Amino acid sequence: MKAICFYFQIHQPFRLKHYRFFDIGNDHYYYDDFADDDIITRIAQRSYLPANEMLLDMIRENGKKFKVAFSISGTALEQLEQYVPEFIDSMKELAATGCVEFLSETYAHSLSAMFDPEEFTAQVKAHDEKIYQLFGLKPKVFRNTELIYDDDIASMVYAMGFKAAITADAKHVLGWRSPNFLYSSASAPKLKLLLKNSKLSDDISFRFSNPEWAAYPLTADKYINWINELPQEEQLVNLFMNYDAFGELQPRESGIFEFMKALPRFAAENDIQFWTPSEVVSKFKPVAELAVPYPMSWTDEARDTSAWLGNTLQQEAVKKLYSIGERVRLCSDRRIKQDWNYLQASDHFFYMSTKHNDDGSVHSHYSPYDSPYTAFTNYMNVLSDFMTRVEEQYPTSIDNEELNSLLLTIRNQEQEIEKLHREVELMRNNIVKDTTGDFPIDVEDMPAEAPVIEAPKPEEKPAPKKKAPAKKPAANAITRTVAIGQVLLSRFLVLCCFVMPSIGIGGIEVVTQGLDIVLKGLEAFGGDAAQGAGALALERLFHRDIAGCGKFVKLHAQVSRRGAGLLLNEGELGRLGTDEQRHHRQPQLAVQQWV
Repeated sequence: MKAICFYFQIHQPFRLKHYRFFDIGNDHYYYDDFADDDIITRIAQRSYLPANEMLLDMIRENGKKFKVAFSISGTALEQLEQYVPEFIDSMKELAATGCVEFLSETYAHSLSAMFDPEEFTAQVKAHDEKIYQLFGLKPKVFRNTELIYDDDIASMVYAMGFKAAITADAKHVLGWRSPNFLYSSASAPKLKLLLKNSKLSDDISFRFSNPEWAAYPLTADKYINWINELPQEEQLVNLFMNYDAFGELQPRESGIFEFMKALPRFAAENDIQFWTPSEVVSKFKPVAELAVPYPMSWTDEARDTSAWLGNTLQQEAVKKLYSIGERVRLCSDRRIKQDWNYLQASDHFFYMSTKHNDDGSVHSHYSPYDSPYTAFTNYMNVLSDFMTRVEEQYPTSIDNEELNSLLLTIRNQEQEIEKLHREVELMRNNIVKDTTGDFPIDVEDMPAEAPVIEAPKPEEKPAPKKKAPAKKPAANAITRTVAIGQVLLSRFLVLCCFVMPSIGIGGIEVVTQGLDIVLKGLEAFGGDAAQGAGALALERLFHRDIAGCGKFVKLHAQVSRRGAGLLLNEGELGRLGTDEQRHHRQPQLAVQQWV
């Protein structure tokens, strides 16, 4: 019994508008929205939507025995959501049949697997989340951009939890071996490999309507007979192609849709089934390990990466782009991250190819530029502006390792401050508020009134006095002072937390001067005992010295390049005072906040 595994690729990049040298620094929007709208809408109407209808009919007519797989890049999904939302609805209907599998890939259809492993992992994760969000399915099989694959990529793919990957049948890798078997990776033996059958795939996607082709016209029964006549041991035929082959590369008038609809009937007559990649992996066992020391792909005659990295123009553009990847991942600017994704699309480097003959004609067919040099110039102008924006966020004067260390320290300090803030709030909630609700004072800790003792009469012998617990009022006074100190210090801490992001090197003076003034105020209010209680409150609030805060301020100033913006002196922070006319003569605190 033989099996056919159909896989269709859908990808569209965000095309760049004409971007001049004089636009650098002035225009930060790089995309040709009109071209994107026009192209994606035209292809969807002529190809994607009719092909979806065709597949849905085939699944319904054949009792769910016809199955296919899709790989849709994140950039294509964004454009389809924006310009052709009915296609997303149509894909959801296909997904609901249970006969469609979605494969994982890089979100931006990028070359990150060869240049930036961290970015590669992040894009695969983002793509899978997008697929699950739209269709409710989690990809289990991986396909890289343009089926680019080598042993290093295999290790990364397996580490991400995928059980299989699909790739090309490059002759310089396979040699005498056939692509009609299931293989495993030499670097990750548990990762299964499905290889494209280029001849049978291209017969449909490229040669179907070519009248000069020796096998023209191609019919469904002839095609199934070719598969049936393969050696008995070759039981797997992987047909991988672009989805726009139906209706765009091969127009509807060529009969491509009728050809596809007839395939299941002739396949059933020859006991040939249709499986998804996951079914292939579960039902077939690998026949051998496949070692791929250098990257291969399904593009051009060479089946390597020369379509994107074959000349110095392409190599320079890719090198410049990925040189700033680490800094882009550190920033939180949504627009920068979005542009970073769009600029990684492999199409931008594909347009720069200087190949000739058949390969050159394919590159020029898809390119919106007059020449590879125009494509390079336009892309580098855009990239120069983008790099300037990234440098404004994180200067090149700080190397990546130092920048990572500083930002990691800042994030850790932010977590510490957040933890301290929660501790302060917890302390505040544990203190009972006074009648005004402004300053929480524990009523039970108020100083007890001195016991009234009547003076003895002169003629009578005074009764022996009992030893009164004189220490209790003093202890209560100190406890109350601790409570007051906690409140004042908590407000000072909250003030520090809010202004910390906007201060610079002077932040150290802010913290040290402020705490010194607070302790002096407590000393003036309650003497040495109160000052000691204030120090105790400080220790209970921070559980550490203030050097950590000073270090955080220095690091934050070094990264953000913000100068000193806040300095306090003793006169600008009010000292403790008492209000004898309000609230039953309870002491009140007056704090002047200066920003």
